[in-house]
Amino acid sequence: MHVIAGKEYSRSIADRKNISIIDAVSIVAGMVIGPGIFKTPSIVAAHAGSEIVTLSLWLIGGLISFIGALCYAELASTYPNTGGEYHFIVKSYGKKTAFLFAWARMTVIQTGSIALLAFVIGDYASEAFRLGNYSPSLYAGITVLILTAVNLYGLKPSSKLQKILMGGILFGIIFIVAAGLFSETSGISAQSNIQLTEFALGQAMIFVLLTYGGWNEAAYLSAEITSTRSGIVKVLFYSIALITGTYLLTNFALIEGLGFLNITNSETVAADLIEITMGSGWVKIISIIIAVAAFSTVNAVMITGARSNYALGNDFKTFKFLSRWKEDEPAPVYSFVFQSCIALLLIALGTVTRNGFVTMVEYTAPVFWFFFLLIGISLIILRIKEPEKARPFRVPLYPFVPVLFCIAAAYMLYSSLVYTGVGALIGIAVLISGLPFLLLKNN
Repeated sequence: MHVIAGKEYSRSIADRKNISIIDAVSIVAGMVIGPGIFKTPSIVAAHAGSEIVTLSLWLIGGLISFIGALCYAELASTYPNTGGEYHFIVKSYGKKTAFLFAWARMTVIQTGSIALLAFVIGDYASEAFRLGNYSPSLYAGITVLILTAVNLYGLKPSSKLQKILMGGILFGIIFIVAAGLFSETSGISAQSNIQLTEFALGQAMIFVLLTYGGWNEAAYLSAEITSTRSGIVKVLFYSIALITGTYLLTNFALIEGLGFLNITNSETVAADLIEITMGSGWVKIISIIIAVAAFSTVNAVMITGARSNYALGNDFKTFKFLSRWKEDEPAPVYSFVFQSCIALLLIALGTVTRNGFVTMVEYTAPVFWFFFLLIGISLIILRIKEPEKARPFRVPLYPFVPVLFCIAAAYMLYSSLVYTGVGALIGIAVLISGLPFLLLKNN
């Protein structure tokens, strides 16, 4: 059944099979390929220590994403529901665990993602026009305020504008790849002195898989693809192959044009590559393109985050205020305002720690991978609990594939706990702060 904010509707999502494989691939790629690819290559390279290891880690990230996507495809096609991951957790673990997931999305996962993406915009906007010592943080805060106002006043970017902004990200990638591959000059290509220790591997993979993030949202299309069983496999394979190829090519171009050692010391790899290959006059142009284009990604996260908060308000009385959405209002106002306040507090936290983007990655990673692990396990739980349930798509090589995904998720959870800094501890503390609400009569 189709569930929206706790209400059931008779029309099943599975009745609508109107998304072609090509359309689904473009949707998946559009959700995953974002501004992170302009920020994370330098961090990954700094931990990897060599060109071949760097490229190998990006390839491994694609393989892990594909394995995880197969698991999500079975869950999404078997239990098609607008609640998505929340619905899987309810069925597997009950409403108390599902509440913690909703709490985590509201206070850590979605808001942390908004803040870290806003910091990417801030870093590149500062390359064009710097606003003093706290320029990235100021731009990040302005981004949140502008997009909140845009959504509250009903001036949401149209579908056409969103496509234009996404096109800006793709243009930036193409521009960077061309600059790197066809440049006549090259930076220093020597390897760094860093060895790939367990610590370095764990930190590198956190940022690699962050950049691959988004395919889990795309798996919800599985019930609407024209050929459910064969179609979803093709969509997952083609889209993640496309994404992986894009990331490998982008990193290779950066290495060729900027030089490996220069990458490891760069805060804005795209701008630095353009400065080396084309001159400083082009730096502002590419920086502005990347910063403006990234607005589409932040806006999408804000829209979905506010609506999941709205659903939380409908399901739990303590947060009833989040479900206020009058007919004459273009958006769930209280959900947007509450979400934006948390995001601004996180931007302030990133400013205090002096490395906003990295702090926000640390803040979200442990909580994100904890629930990712639970969802991976839920596939096995639901196979046991409902063995007769019709499954339009079944994970191949069961239980090897879901167990492999759970192992990967468990390793990432371990890495995000052991190999990160204060941001991770704060994120865990915020998640735990949701536990007292379970003692209240919430529903």
